[in-house]
Amino acid sequence: MSRRTTSVLAALAAVPLFVALAGCATSTDAGSGDGGSGNETVKIGVVGKGDAQWAPFVEAAAEEGITVELVDFGSYEQPNPALTEGEIDLNQFQHIVYLAEYNNASGSDLTPIGSTAIYPLGLYSTKYDDVDDIKKGDTVAVPDDASNQARALNVLQQAGLLELKSGGTPYSDLADIDAEKSKVKVTALEGALIPTSLPDVAAAIINNDFVEDAGLTFDDAIAQDDPEDPNALPYVNIFAARAEDADNETYLKLVEIFQTNEDVQAGLLESSGDTAVPLQTPVEDLVASLEKVQKDADAEK
Repeated sequence: MSRRTTSVLAALAAVPLFVALAGCATSTDAGSGDGGSGNETVKIGVVGKGDAQWAPFVEAAAEEGITVELVDFGSYEQPNPALTEGEIDLNQFQHIVYLAEYNNASGSDLTPIGSTAIYPLGLYSTKYDDVDDIKKGDTVAVPDDASNQARALNVLQQAGLLELKSGGTPYSDLADIDAEKSKVKVTALEGALIPTSLPDVAAAIINNDFVEDAGLTFDDAIAQDDPEDPNALPYVNIFAARAEDADNETYLKLVEIFQTNEDVQAGLLESSGDTAVPLQTPVEDLVASLEKVQKDADAEK
């Protein structure tokens, strides 16, 4: 998910029926299993077909004998059911937490086959220029919606401002904070209200959608997710496939193109406002993270 989607991460209470799009019958050229030779067509579901990375991606794939047909969806609820039902071959719009919620809610077995990027979530302040200057007992604001709050608390833990009893999970909340071992107090506010409340607290985690509304730039963050931290892994964005297609050579080639083509990577940075951190995370790490998040979600029920 790009920075504009970070506020759309709540767990799926139910899986909406996919509204079929005209002409979206799945391609049979690429097939399943090991894949085949050139002149193959692969349908990839995205949210934001006009993003700058997709045109060079389609062009680079064509040079390898793969015709990519981008299927643009109007909401984030649609691409996973479309993939499950075989309307498309792959999708690329979500991070691992979102996929875990979908799989658990639907009983599906969609799986990551490659990483794209992580979009760091930042801590901002109008009082301090460095996270180390925040004083003991200061108050820090975080979003009040469950998924963004959990990620925000993990960012604060990475920054050394608090400690979570669980060690940090995609389902951490304020009750998970070990107050005696934490440097700051934490208050939860509606995400859209945090920018105007920033002067009233020592610092705040601001959803990427609202950073510019606060008169800030992403470079103003005094702390953010560390892509190398294990607690950030569930927020890595991915290409997803049906489980039976996890080893499809054509699909894996497309992942390689996305990760290594210079024009694609430049477009990714452009469409994210230079906030994306491109990643080539080992697939086995992505799969292990998905399995852990799904287990954590089951434990929270």
